[in-house]
Parts: sequence; structure tokens; C-alpha cells
Amino acid sequence: MSTEESTPPGPAAPEPAPTTAPDAAHLAQLNSVRAELSRLEEIICAGHHPISSVTSTVTHSLSHSAERVHDAARQVHVPAWLRATRGESRWPVAGIVVVAIALQLALPDRLTLLSRWLMPSLEAALLLALIAANPTRLDRESAVLRAGSLTLTSLISLTNAWAAVVLATDLVAGRAGDEAGPLLSTGAAVWLTNIISFALWYWQFDRGGPAARAHARRRIPDFAFVQMQSPDLAHPDWEPGFVDYLYLSFTNATAFSPTDVMPLSRWAKLTMLVQSLVSLITVALVIARAVNVLK
Repeated sequence: MSTEESTPPGPAAPEPAPTTAPDAAHLAQLNSVRAELSRLEEIICAGHHPISSVTSTVTHSLSHSAERVHDAARQVHVPAWLRATRGESRWPVAGIVVVAIALQLALPDRLTLLSRWLMPSLEAALLLALIAANPTRLDRESAVLRAGSLTLTSLISLTNAWAAVVLATDLVAGRAGDEAGPLLSTGAAVWLTNIISFALWYWQFDRGGPAARAHARRRIPDFAFVQMQSPDLAHPDWEPGFVDYLYLSFTNATAFSPTDVMPLSRWAKLTMLVQSLVSLITVALVIARAVNVLK
């Protein structure tokens, strides 16, 4: 035996396949298969690339949804008192101020402040100046105009407060009210002027005043009107005007409490409290004295 160990022969390496060029028949079969695959792709995709088709469908759906949202947003109506408007007319306020001046001129001399013509003349001059500066729509924001308007309201309130105090003092002291007719007419003039003056205060300060309301500067109101609480029952373009504040003042002066308009801010509640107190004292004293005279 040989001393050299014989190693088992390993697996024979594969011989390389002979490189033969594909014949014409093989190429024809490959072309046929490729053509068939292309035809199937056309049938499945219907002549469109699948990604392009899906993208086009999603884009169209999103565009349609955006149009529907836009149409729905246009149908949502913002109430006029929450958006900028052209402002309310000057003339209802000017007319009621003229009525207040006439009521002051109708008072007896003993109830006038300083003289019969002084305060009414100042009020008329201020009113004419305000009309000349802003004659039509109250939408001009001006510190001078607002100061003039507040001064006019203050003069009317001061003159009427003086008349109410003097009338109440005379009635308590027994120096007035000998005749029922003049007493009732004087009491009515003071009471009506009280309604006008407080209506002007409500109108001047609710949500910053008429000019600020026209530009929608404040969204939180000081008075909650029925139309604000139930907008579906109001005209789409409704917003509070001077007539609404005049109605608020009248109902507060007659019922001595809020009716359908609720005060929300503290200043509104305190102002309504003062008006109710003045109205209650005036009406109680005048009616009590008139009844006593008639007996």
C-alpha cells in the first residue's frame, strides 16, 4: 500500500454551456409574448396609466367637495349686528332730541336750570353741529363727534334730572301740585324726557356706540335683544337701532324691570336700575299728589 493517502476526487466542475445565438424562431416567440403582455395591460388599464387614473379621480373628488363646502359657506348668513354695515340713520335720533328740547321748553320756570332758554339753546346748537359734521349715516368714527354726542346727552339728562329733583322736592314739601292738570302735564314731560335721555345713554354705549357697531368693533353685546337670541325669527339684515333702545327705555320706565331685552354688562344693569328708580319716584309722587288734589 502506498504511504500517500489518496484523496477522494471532488465533483467535476460543470462544463460551460456552449454559447449559441438564439435562432429566429426563439426571437419570434419572445416578441409574441411581449406583444400579448402589452395587449393585456391595455385591456386592464383601459388605455390609462393606473396611477394617473387614481390621481385624477381623487383630484376631481376633492375639487367637488371643496365646491360643496364653498356653496354651504355662502349659504351661512352672518347677522348684521355681527358684521360691518353702512350705519344707522341720523334722523330718528335727531328727531327725538328735538322732542326732548320741546318738552324742556314746556316745563314751568321753577323747574328750569338757570334759565328757560339756556340749556335748550345749547342742546339745539350741539345737535345742529353734529348734523352738519355727519348728516346721514352714523358710521364715522371720530373722537370729536363722539364727545359732542355724549355732551348733548349729558345736557339733556342734567336738565331733566334738575327738573325731576325740584318737582319731587316741591311735592314732598307741599309747594306744588295745587291743580291736577298742570301737575300731570309737568310730570308727564319729566317722565317722557327721562325715557328719551336714558334711551340715548343705552344707544350711546351699547357695544361702543353707533359708529363702533357699524364697524362691528365688538362682538359681545351689552343688551341681548330677542332678534339676537332667535335669529331665525328676525330679518337677515336686522341690527339694533335707536328705536330699539327707545323701546327698551320705555318698557323699563313703565315696568320698572327688564322685559324682553336683557342687560348683560354691569353698566347696563346699573343704568337700568337708576332709570327705574327715577321713574318710580316721579310717577308715584305725581300720581299720589294728583289723586289727592282731585279728591
